[in-house]
Amino acid sequence: MRDTGFVSRGWESKSVESQMEDAASGRSAVRGTPRPPEAIRAQSERESLELSRKRVLNDLDAATHPRRREQLLSALRYLESKIAALP
Repeated sequence: MRDTGFVSRGWESKSVESQMEDAASGRSAVRGTPRPPEAIRAQSERESLELSRKRVLNDLDAATHPRRREQLLSALRYLESKIAALP
């Protein structure tokens, strides 16, 4: 019975190895066309702004003081305008 467990783990590791190879080959196909630096920068900026927006929304849910809520709403409007202005 112990040998069966060992064989199962062996097959499982082969499956994982196969999946990793498939993923690597898929990534190399995507790497075939390099993206321009402007596109990389814009994507990075968008991701950063969207993370900030999520944080502001979470803070807004927890905020109870009217002045703090006003500040967060202002920040949310700013972030959304910046996101909308991105290409």
